[in-house]
Amino acid sequence: MGLLRSIEARIERLIEGVFGRAFRANVQPVELARKLAKEMDDHRSVSVSRVYVPNEYSLYLSAPDREQFTSYESSLVGELEEYLADHAQREGYAVLTPPRVRIETDDDLAVGEFGIATRMVQPRGRSAGDSQEPAPARSGETMVYKPQSVPTQAASPAELGIEEDVAAITFDGQRRVVDKPRVVLGRSKECDIQIPDPNVSRRHAELRREGTAYWIVDLDSTNGIEVNGRRARRAKLEDGDRLTIGSTDIVFERGAR
Repeated sequence: MGLLRSIEARIERLIEGVFGRAFRANVQPVELARKLAKEMDDHRSVSVSRVYVPNEYSLYLSAPDREQFTSYESSLVGELEEYLADHAQREGYAVLTPPRVRIETDDDLAVGEFGIATRMVQPRGRSAGDSQEPAPARSGETMVYKPQSVPTQAASPAELGIEEDVAAITFDGQRRVVDKPRVVLGRSKECDIQIPDPNVSRRHAELRREGTAYWIVDLDSTNGIEVNGRRARRAKLEDGDRLTIGSTDIVFERGAR
């Protein structure tokens, strides 16, 4: 349990300071572990002499939340499975097989939201009538957890001891600062940034700031978008990335103000 314990200790320290207030919107591993254990408790099944709990857990994350775990997702899954096994042992639960966790992306979830679906599955090669063990249960409804909507004041760059970050786009010789969490690009005058290109849809794409990252998202446009020459429906942006919207080339910039 080294990974989860170290992460939990670090998170508790950060939440006490301004850094935690600024970045607590994203899903954290410790939060996932605690809610998985809660789902185990909530889906207990009492048999003749044992209390059975689900042994399969599907964890649904938004694309940005899952992206933050890319470098260690397999290790995280192993830690979560070990956490569930330890929880079952502490509570005296019976599990048909060692708990299994799988992570999937759900584009309907916002940053900070996640869903958990549980199943009780018989081990391979064993039928439901071989013992007192319960028959395989059908998947229940997915439980969606949303972040607490507690009003907080975001920490300022000065409090964090860093320079203020600014993003901007440059196209057709003009530079426009991205000064809102969501900025719509398109041909319509109602867009936040108007691009007078007949090949651009009225509402073509949206620049989004999610946590500390910027993303470009296609709004079901006619001609789509390209990022560094590759077609994309959604892509994370880095300083210097080149976008093509319609026939217009756009350069994304990001750095200290």
